[in-house]
Amino acid sequence: MFENYPKWREIVRLKAIEMFRKYSLPSWIVSGLDNTAVFLTFLFAYALRYNFELEKFDPILVVNHAFIALAIYAIFGLIFRSYSGLIRHTTIIDIFNVFIATSTAFISLIGITLLNRRIRGNEILNIPISITIIHYVTITLLLFFVRIMIKIGFQLISTSGSKKNVLIFGAGDMGVIVKRLINSDIQSNYQISGFLDYQKKLQGKKLNGIYVYNPDILNSAFIHKHKIVTLILATENISSNKKSEIIQTAMNLGVEILETPAVDKWLNGQLKMAQIQKVKIKDLLGRDSIKLDMELIGKGLNKKIVLVTGAAGSIGSEIVRQLARFDVKKTILVDQAETPMFHLQNELNETMSHSKFKLILADVTNYEKMDFIFQEFHPDIVFHAAAYKHVPLMEENPHEAFRVNIGGTKIITELSCKYNIKKFVMISTDKSVKPTSVMGASKRICEMIVQWRSQQEGIKTQFVITRFGNVLGSNGSVIPLFSKQIEDGGPITVTHHEMTRYFMTIPEACELVLEAGFMGKGGEIFIFDMGKPVKIIDLANQMIQLSGLVPEKDIKIVYTGLRPGEKLNEELLSDNENTLPTYHPKIKIAKIEKVDNTGILIKIDDLLKKLYGMSKEQVVEEFSEMVSEYKSSNGKYNEKLVKKEPA
Repeated sequence: MFENYPKWREIVRLKAIEMFRKYSLPSWIVSGLDNTAVFLTFLFAYALRYNFELEKFDPILVVNHAFIALAIYAIFGLIFRSYSGLIRHTTIIDIFNVFIATSTAFISLIGITLLNRRIRGNEILNIPISITIIHYVTITLLLFFVRIMIKIGFQLISTSGSKKNVLIFGAGDMGVIVKRLINSDIQSNYQISGFLDYQKKLQGKKLNGIYVYNPDILNSAFIHKHKIVTLILATENISSNKKSEIIQTAMNLGVEILETPAVDKWLNGQLKMAQIQKVKIKDLLGRDSIKLDMELIGKGLNKKIVLVTGAAGSIGSEIVRQLARFDVKKTILVDQAETPMFHLQNELNETMSHSKFKLILADVTNYEKMDFIFQEFHPDIVFHAAAYKHVPLMEENPHEAFRVNIGGTKIITELSCKYNIKKFVMISTDKSVKPTSVMGASKRICEMIVQWRSQQEGIKTQFVITRFGNVLGSNGSVIPLFSKQIEDGGPITVTHHEMTRYFMTIPEACELVLEAGFMGKGGEIFIFDMGKPVKIIDLANQMIQLSGLVPEKDIKIVYTGLRPGEKLNEELLSDNENTLPTYHPKIKIAKIEKVDNTGILIKIDDLLKKLYGMSKEQVVEEFSEMVSEYKSSNGKYNEKLVKKEPA
């Protein structure tokens, strides 16, 4: 009988791990259990206070007091979401939320009691303070203890017994280093089951006693047979498309995917287990690294003074980082956001102290301030990234979209002409193509302003427009939103199950901005190759899986419907635009019809003077008149827009 004990213990351990990983209590059940504990511990506090001599107190009054305490604790539990984290992954933040919830509830109960005594109110609200204190200490310790014990229990059964079976993708030098690291680290919880490699000369052979498989072997039967839990990517000699395929295949098989950092990121030249981390969502895009014409860009930036508007934003700050790679004389950073500028300044001082930067708090719509900056620093090149970009917010604030996006662009282009700036590069968006939103329409008008400036005789400035879609990880974008929602235990909110968006990484977008900026001779709209559009629902599922969770089990997905101004699918070209190739495979030039925008600046000036005397609907109607292809998808506006028929 006892000889089978280790076997049964292992079976129980594996079943427990499977239960922990497959199932998690819904938040409402955790909340219910917490509240039940609050109620019962309050009754216990009463009994303890009276040494369990139950005849000394009125049971009906006790129950009433318990329900009052339950109501107060439940309210603050909802406010501070002390029930929302996955208990098996309890963190300091989760414990802190429990502490804050119970402490504020305790203080509130004390306050209610003291106030009731002062006004000589109802006896039901006169809860003995000693019992309130006993209850607070008891429930706080109990909630702490249960959460910590569940976490410890999960960690014990996860790390005890047999180790996780792992595959290493890459049988080259990097793979061998990872293999040695795992075998030499006594705290490692991995057991190597094999290598994967596309090199046919290695397949079917053993490397340091470990079999090398063809990556095509990855299927459910193989994973089940060898009980594979984790795949570690340990190679740099693989295309982005192949890497994306491997990650996607492993995700679909429910395998955890980890990745080794680049060699230059190793600590003191050595790889540590802590550096082997989960892959990033950008790795699923399957986009190869960009090859820049460094000579062309370097020549264009050499000893130049560069001004970047919107410098503290996602795109503006990355442009600044990219500029640090070149021999720029000075970079002038302009933004009105104080705190982001403070953080950017700290970053530049720590990582790019060799470069010369000047940070200036300024609003691009303030002509006098911007004129002062141009006059003082005499920039040679301007990257105009300052703009309001959030679609739903601009739907509610069309005046600000007009003032900042359009008014700011008008001022910066005007000053660029006045001071004979050599190059002006504007950052535009795919939302300007057949716009359905206020933001998109405002950016289309910005494009029209820049195009008109480039067509004027005697203008020495080369005006260039770059147009691309969403960038991964930008402030307020879907990736940080989904990450926060996953961190909070869900649900993830997706607007529509068929919604798609183009994506590229922030560094990729800004590298292409630099390339296109110095490729352009003036008047061009450069379109970036964004790859294939990505379904937002697919992105949500992938992010859940990369977090080690199961969609719809661990994290729910909720559809909220399209927001005002949003499109189901974005476009990079309008109906009357085609593209011409450039020497760079990822950059094309939009062929656009020349439009006479002679009166556009006069109209903009006129509207800016009376802007805040107009209603939202009137401002949106002006957008509609200036951008003929603008068709609002916002029900509040689209029924009221009056489109003028051509004469």
